[in-house]
Amino acid sequence: MYQFFVEPSQIQGTRVVITGSDVNHIKNVLRMQPGEEIAVSNGEDGKEYRCGIEELYEDEIVCTLRFVKEDGVELSSKIYLFQGLPKADKMELIVQKAVELGIYEIIPVSTKRAVVKLDEKKAKSKIARWQTISEAAAKQSKRRIVPQIHTVMSFKEAVAYAKDMQVKLIPYELAEGMEKTRKIIGSLKPGEDIAIFIGPEGGFEENEIQTALDNGIEPITLGKRILRTETAGFTILSWIMYQLEGMGI
Repeated sequence: MYQFFVEPSQIQGTRVVITGSDVNHIKNVLRMQPGEEIAVSNGEDGKEYRCGIEELYEDEIVCTLRFVKEDGVELSSKIYLFQGLPKADKMELIVQKAVELGIYEIIPVSTKRAVVKLDEKKAKSKIARWQTISEAAAKQSKRRIVPQIHTVMSFKEAVAYAKDMQVKLIPYELAEGMEKTRKIIGSLKPGEDIAIFIGPEGGFEENEIQTALDNGIEPITLGKRILRTETAGFTILSWIMYQLEGMGI
């Protein structure tokens, strides 16, 4: 079942209209025909709109709504990944896999040890690229929303952004053992906003860690081995996904 995203305004009663680059993809790549069924999401309400293709025009696809699915694909908590800017194209992999694992929003963070420094022009281009990857990953994994890629923040701005989130975690090599981390993950409740702070290749500086601790961000351990920046976030996301979905919520 192929899935596509539309704006809420493109779903009007039983009429659903698909525009943009998806028109070419449906017509010329997938070669779909009238009568075939597709899934459509508006990226906001978490619902899947099952539609039948009616007409294929040059710049739009007109579909008829058949039924709506509300099967709880999205996690019961919103998870925000504050990712220290990594080198090369690692951020593309991070965005793709984080979306597959259920992330709600990704915030690139410029930290002291981050090798990558983006000026305004480069940042805008990168964010647009990462947003495209987010949408593609959301389609592939049958998400009901497209996770937003936020503009780049400083570490101080990131901490402030997470201020009102109920759970805030930061991997730290001097954190207490796995037992405390297990308890923190095990105590997660549905509906909580969860912030995860991941450092770049060189990790966070001590003053950044102290700023995090001073603002109620809890240090956790990821085990006895040192993980790469692109692995650390996936590890925590997997734990959280297992906890939330394992509770049947």
